[in-house]
Amino acid sequence: MADTALTAPPRSPLVQVAGRLAAATRTSGGAVRLAELPFLAQLNVRLDAKGTAAEAVGLALDLQLPLQPNTVVRAGELTVLWLGPDEWLLVGPPGSERELENRIRAAAGDEHVSVTDVSAQRTTLLVAGPRAHDLLAHGCALDLHPRSFGSGRCAQTTLGRTQVIVVARADSRAGFWVLVRSSFAGYLTDWLLDAATEYV
Repeated sequence: MADTALTAPPRSPLVQVAGRLAAATRTSGGAVRLAELPFLAQLNVRLDAKGTAAEAVGLALDLQLPLQPNTVVRAGELTVLWLGPDEWLLVGPPGSERELENRIRAAAGDEHVSVTDVSAQRTTLLVAGPRAHDLLAHGCALDLHPRSFGSGRCAQTTLGRTQVIVVARADSRAGFWVLVRSSFAGYLTDWLLDAATEYV
């Protein structure tokens, strides 16, 4: 039987535009910082928020699953986004997908839990700098000013006509994560680079 295992290293959906992102960051004079954060582990987790599995999974991950709509909980290298009353997105360091899934399943025991590895479905763009929220405001209807969308907030929305998840990072200087489907990542990057010309 032929060996069908992948031997080539994974390839980021934005590997060909990394130079353009870096150039836009340099020429903005620090106003905006654009970069891809490739290969972050992303697990979609569904379970009963009021059941015993939710607390057990939180203990296993050393964090509490956020229960308030559009909120984020961080602990160490892990970030959990509230996506719905029984749905979360767990984001971790590259390569940690299997280990995190095993921890969740072991913690849930016999309780019903759904864990889906969606790491290859999306990539993550970092949009930071003092003009980051102005840049995103060009194509996003949300008020992303820190007073309305500060640390600990996330939202599923559209940016430049593309469905994304926007995450406010730990403080306003850290900017935002923009999680976008890999198939739309090139288009959204072109949109961001075009919008960023205002700051170069």
